[in-house]
Amino acid sequence: MPIIDNAIYVNGVRTANPENLDETFERLRERHGMAWIGMYRPTPEEVKSVADEFNLHHLAVEDTLERHQRPKLERYGDIQFIVLRPARYLDASEEVEFGEVHMFIGADFAITIRNAESPDLGRVRKRLESNPELLNLGPLAIMYAVLDQVVDEYAPVVSGVENDIDEIEDQLFSEDANVSRRIYELSREVIAFQRATQPLIGMLALLRERITSDDPRTLELHRDLRDVEDHVLALVERVDGFRTLLQNALMVHATLVGQRQNDETKALTEASLRQADQAKRISSWAAILFAPTLVAGIYGMNFKNMPELSWPLGYPFALTLMLALGVVLYTVFKKVGWI
Repeated sequence: MPIIDNAIYVNGVRTANPENLDETFERLRERHGMAWIGMYRPTPEEVKSVADEFNLHHLAVEDTLERHQRPKLERYGDIQFIVLRPARYLDASEEVEFGEVHMFIGADFAITIRNAESPDLGRVRKRLESNPELLNLGPLAIMYAVLDQVVDEYAPVVSGVENDIDEIEDQLFSEDANVSRRIYELSREVIAFQRATQPLIGMLALLRERITSDDPRTLELHRDLRDVEDHVLALVERVDGFRTLLQNALMVHATLVGQRQNDETKALTEASLRQADQAKRISSWAAILFAPTLVAGIYGMNFKNMPELSWPLGYPFALTLMLALGVVLYTVFKKVGWI
């Protein structure tokens, strides 16, 4: 069974390390302490075995088996079921990897089920074991410590995403063809980040309501949850700001692309106009040269019955006709702007 750590605590101190669930249940009844069972990627059979031992609600067990749940807090009798979406930033691929943690918090037990590398629940356990006074508050202390660790591990993710956004702003004006794809992918990560963090605000507020602040033993825990809630509020504001920045970046990118396309279209249009002007000039001069060529061609046929051949003024007349046609055509083309 993928039980990473299984311990019985009495007065905040570890007193037993049961080898299996049967022994855990037995030691728990004997010592009237608290059990903390930490599991990593358990199989459905292993989850059901834990559910049977601690009488977990079947709907919560179904959510645990299906996984891919959104963050939520539900209560089944005296057992609270909590789903968290931890995250970590992968420097190599510049991506955000989201995990999933399920917690069952009972009166005398806490079951944590981790389905990803984050968060580091071993660190949470060591932190609590070094503070018996806090751990003596029972499963609620474990619940708080896990929540605090998940929120703390969001900080490197925020820094990584912020750095990616800064790089995108630099790429916007470099005409990088891949910038739109990167904006889209980063926007998806930010949306997933929002879905992981925004529900925590309501969850923490509800948890604080369920933990009375009148009891001196839980007053400090109540304050600690309030501190985590403050961190989450600040975190959500930053993530919302990221989404706004990415939306603006996408708009700027679209504007720049449109402007470049307009410039290219304008350049093509100007080139087409220049070509059209050149074609008009060539056509105009061709027409002007064609007129005397036509006259010369007719006079060059050398037929006998051409009166102009014996006319003394025939040659000057032909030259004058050629020149007149050229001048008329030049005047007409000049007037319409072809020359």
